[in-house]
Amino acid sequence: MSERRYTEQEEAPEIKSLRRTIAAYANYQDAAERDVKRYERSFKMLPPAHKELLFHLGLRYQRLRWCISMNAAFIMNMLEKFEPPFDMSQYVNVGGHDHPSNMHDHSHVDCTHSSGRGDCSTVSISRSNSQLDGQHDNPQEDAKTHESSRETKNKKDEEEQMAGCSQPVGSNLGTSQGACNSDTDASTAAYCQDKDVSSSSAVDNVTPRHCTSSLFKLNVPPIDVDMVRCIVRNIVRDWAEEGQKERDECYKPILEELNHLFPNRSNQRPPSCLVPGAGLGRLALEISSLGFASQGNEFSYYMLICSSFILNHTQEANEWTIYPWIHSNCNSLSDNDQLRAVSFPDIHLSSAGITEGFSMCTGDFVEVYSEESLESAWDAVVTCFFLDTAHNIVEYIEIISKVLKDGGVWINLGPLLYDFADMTPDDDMSIELSLEDVKKVADHYGFVMEVEKMIETTFSANMRAMMQNRYRAAFWTMRKNASRAKAEKHC
Repeated sequence: MSERRYTEQEEAPEIKSLRRTIAAYANYQDAAERDVKRYERSFKMLPPAHKELLFHLGLRYQRLRWCISMNAAFIMNMLEKFEPPFDMSQYVNVGGHDHPSNMHDHSHVDCTHSSGRGDCSTVSISRSNSQLDGQHDNPQEDAKTHESSRETKNKKDEEEQMAGCSQPVGSNLGTSQGACNSDTDASTAAYCQDKDVSSSSAVDNVTPRHCTSSLFKLNVPPIDVDMVRCIVRNIVRDWAEEGQKERDECYKPILEELNHLFPNRSNQRPPSCLVPGAGLGRLALEISSLGFASQGNEFSYYMLICSSFILNHTQEANEWTIYPWIHSNCNSLSDNDQLRAVSFPDIHLSSAGITEGFSMCTGDFVEVYSEESLESAWDAVVTCFFLDTAHNIVEYIEIISKVLKDGGVWINLGPLLYDFADMTPDDDMSIELSLEDVKKVADHYGFVMEVEKMIETTFSANMRAMMQNRYRAAFWTMRKNASRAKAEKHC
């Protein structure tokens, strides 16, 4: 595929947006360290008797630092493998770095129309590796994606909601982890020695070539910090054994419905399936493994950087280990639960049986799939926790109808949380419809309901936490009625 040429006006905001995303990833460890120092300050304010009772917290804080450094090591390896689609040295503000006020600064994902189309890149699978050779083409990225917004709104409602390459880049990654302070007690020192923790950071030897020093000096906005932590938790949902329960609740009904609706799939001409809001790519990959020509579409640079790394640069199952639950001290049954490790990916991607033609298309759903050339292009569209990311859900449904072939099916699972319902500026649009109205709009665009039910599920939940946010998600299969769709088109 030829690379899209950008005008200077189009390229400048994209580079700033991507720089902001990379800066958020690059500053993950510093932001987390500030949290630990805050915990330590609170501990020092305790009366002596209370400090003595909670003496073990000193060890806990050092264990937190070690877990943070492990997460940071993964992030820096991920950034090292990322190939930016732009010259990242361009459009640097005076002072040598981008200030958040000069970049896309929305509180969560903004699905407004970008100036360019997406770039769809084929994922080819070899015996030893999965390749996603993508030019991340103009997803006009904001500070929050749908997943982060979902968690932010749950925090408001319920006080607290928590949503590899073959060789490490650093010469001593995995053996130089964390930082033990010189004044730690004997038990802390023993833990650090056991874990081979040194005074240097796990990321000291890993500086991605596109991460200039200015990116490490930014005061990253809290919303960007939250986004990185959201991605770490989403890795569990999509790519870890621990996320299997959620995948069974959310993805399994979709996969079973596709398997039922397309029983005679041909290897020569596999049915095509579009997955908007593909996130970290697991659902799109599972659909491909069923024998579909599957295409995932994603808007978020945060998601795209991580999914590209997992799809392209993991050589074996459980190659990487992260500590996804360390950033919430609330509702933990034990310190060990909060500090537990999670390995990923849970499958060997090169042996996943992916159908030829599996691709990821980057860019805003509305912008990319409004192209006339994509009309009636797909046998199926699958939306999972996606519909309520829209400013205008009617537009989403209209485009889904447009890209489906006559007789094609739309399978949906998700709630109607509406990302922009109460967090948008006055000049932004947010259309919030009831489920009943959503179905009326779908009927207007030629859809006929075939299967409908409610499914209870979580989203990026810590399954060992004392609190679980559950959704009664709407599940349906609708079929595009050829005559009705044509009648509507000519109205």
